[in-house]
Amino acid sequence: AIAEAQEKYPDVQFLALDVSASDLGDKAPTANTALITYKEEQAGYLAGYAAVYDGYKELGFLGGMAVPAVIRYGYGFVQGADAAAKELGVKVDMNYSWQYGASFSASPELQTMVSGWYEAGTEVVFACGGSMFASVAAAAGAADGKVVGVDVDQSPESDTVITSAMKGLADSVQWALGKFYSNEFASIGGVGTSLGANENAVGLPTATWSLTKWTVDEYNTMLKDIVAGKITIDSDYNNLKSTDNVTLNII
Repeated sequence: AIAEAQEKYPDVQFLALDVSASDLGDKAPTANTALITYKEEQAGYLAGYAAVYDGYKELGFLGGMAVPAVIRYGYGFVQGADAAAKELGVKVDMNYSWQYGASFSASPELQTMVSGWYEAGTEVVFACGGSMFASVAAAAGAADGKVVGVDVDQSPESDTVITSAMKGLADSVQWALGKFYSNEFASIGGVGTSLGANENAVGLPTATWSLTKWTVDEYNTMLKDIVAGKITIDSDYNNLKSTDNVTLNII
């Protein structure tokens, strides 16, 4: 729809959130369209670090679909878990699956699979994909397990949620509108822009903080270190592998 509208209405500026050039099919963004994507690997890193630092050593990542955003979330989650495990001197095991990589939908089959993870010892699952969260949360609730939410703060949806890897949608809109109202839209029009910690566009929810061993102040310090470049987070999923501290069970 954007690919067609941007040409039909050249005097209208479009902000396309969570949209990359590949989503436009055979079209390219025109000068009146700003494509905004996110550095999900940073949010995933923060969530993975938080989970391990809070004492969880048996983790799971379940991606709803192998699209770039979900891939970055998962790879960041592994890197954050690895960093915390190294710091604490512990070993982490992680189930990592794209088995249900055809949709983001909840299903009885998905709930059964995740229930198997929890019954086998998995403590926390990063549910990365839309309504599939309902299946993971149901499985967690039945097994006294925990969940990491995605995109927004999902703690109001289930008391199994320990934190959520979020995108700052409101902040990114404000950032882009700032470009428009300062007559700088040309700097983001016609191209894709990836926003992250520098623009307050990724992070964990602090208003509903429930972690007990990692504080909001420590989280804010890490966020500043990411902005300052003291912590670097790889976005290239091709580098995903087990480490000395995290053993991946890729399903």
